[in-house]
Amino acid sequence: MNWSIAEVARMSNVTSRTLRHYDEIGLLPPAGIGSNGHRYYAEADLLRLQQILLMRELGLGLREIREVLDSQRDQVAVLREHHRRLLGERSRLETLARTVARTIADLEKKDEGNEDMTVQINRPENLFEGFEPSRYEAEVEAEVRERWPAAWEQSRRAAEGMSAQDTEAWQREVTAQLIRMAELMVAGAPADDPAVQAEVAHHYQGVCRFWTPNKAAYEGLAQRYVDDPQMRGNFEKIAEGLAEYLSAAMRVYAGAELS
Repeated sequence: MNWSIAEVARMSNVTSRTLRHYDEIGLLPPAGIGSNGHRYYAEADLLRLQQILLMRELGLGLREIREVLDSQRDQVAVLREHHRRLLGERSRLETLARTVARTIADLEKKDEGNEDMTVQINRPENLFEGFEPSRYEAEVEAEVRERWPAAWEQSRRAAEGMSAQDTEAWQREVTAQLIRMAELMVAGAPADDPAVQAEVAHHYQGVCRFWTPNKAAYEGLAQRYVDDPQMRGNFEKIAEGLAEYLSAAMRVYAGAELS
């Protein structure tokens, strides 16, 4: 039995655009292409897609995934390795859950007027226990380097010029801005609302600290926020639907300000 690209997108929650990209780079060629030009996938292709998604969840880049899949390794052995890594990921997520629960408890104490907040809040590293941003940063850097080499060089120089204190301050600033965006989303503000666009302008200026994207590049970044499981997951940790909301607002900004 074969399935159309639309059916595969629906059952896997992978966009048709991403499936076409996987085909273009040779990662997931369809079993066949109909006379109408539509891609059709067989059962073996679905199993390969499962492998791709598993490895994406585990933080592997597309090139590394293709190398693993093309190495003709025993499928059961590969699945056993995935299973081992998933158990490790479960442990990491449990640590993240404890981190978030601790932060919630601290903030609730603060809201109740409890001034005795010295134990946890004065240890900012507690806020980041369990996070592993390096799992996806390397892939993002590789893509920017390939598509926009001048931008990558500009970003590299800017990052190297930041001290540890600068980096921590920047991380806190980004988190605070995403929380403000989440609050606007929950309040029902549309993507083109002036308050939302003001936050996106702030976001764009933050990106420009590292590289200066044009309209197409900023729209590409907006799409990546939605398509990349790791990046999307980090937004979803703040609020469900935030990746799509920020992406839509960025597209509005790009169309109005970067044309």
